Amino acid sequence: MKGTLVNAAAVITGAAVGLLLKRGMPERYQQTIMQGLGLAVGIIGLQMAFKTQNILIVILSIVVGAVLGEALNIDAWLNKLGNWLTAKLGNQYGNVGEGFVTASLVYCIGAMAVVGSIQDGLTGDASTLYAKSMLDGISAIVFASTLGIGVALSSISVLIYQGSITALAGAFSTLLTGSIITELTAVGGVLIIGISLLMLEVKKIKVANLLPAIPAAVIITALWPL
Repeated sequence: MKGTLVNAAAVITGAAVGLLLKRGMPERYQQTIMQGLGLAVGIIGLQMAFKTQNILIVILSIVVGAVLGEALNIDAWLNKLGNWLTAKLGNQYGNVGEGFVTASLVYCIGAMAVVGSIQDGLTGDASTLYAKSMLDGISAIVFASTLGIGVALSSISVLIYQGSITALAGAFSTLLTGSIITELTAVGGVLIIGISLLMLEVKKIKVANLLPAIPAAVIITALWPL
């Protein structure tokens, strides 16, 4: 669990630095940085999506996830939470919901988060999560300087997601095979591409309503040989 705690602390620290930078940054700089960051996030998503070994699994996962997400209306709930937090904290901290969802996806979806958490839980070796913490902390500075305090709140997602995997490492190590991690990462990459389009204001996509695609990818990949 120590690796996850360090990871969450790195996100909070990086976000705090980013918020300090945001206060003294002219709006035109923030806008250009946001656009550049959107492009970079798109590249991250593409790299992850291209790892798939079976595009049909990705497509099915996205479709199933979209149906479940629309039924649960996750996007609306997250927007309500984001609006409530923004109202409580003030507009000077940016769009809290957008920052929270964007950073949570980037930090939680990927092989390092899954494999590192399992490694930490089974052997106590948190080296992978320590490396991830450095990357997340640096990116949190950039994210928070444009997206606001919601990036710091994504540390809660990191704690819950990675902490759960670490606590149940024995079960996850047998459940999350290499192929499942690959397809889970690819589906997550598609969602991150959606985040990129949102950041670039290309298209309004309810990315939160696609979140169920991630557990759907695990189930579909596990059942695929059958």
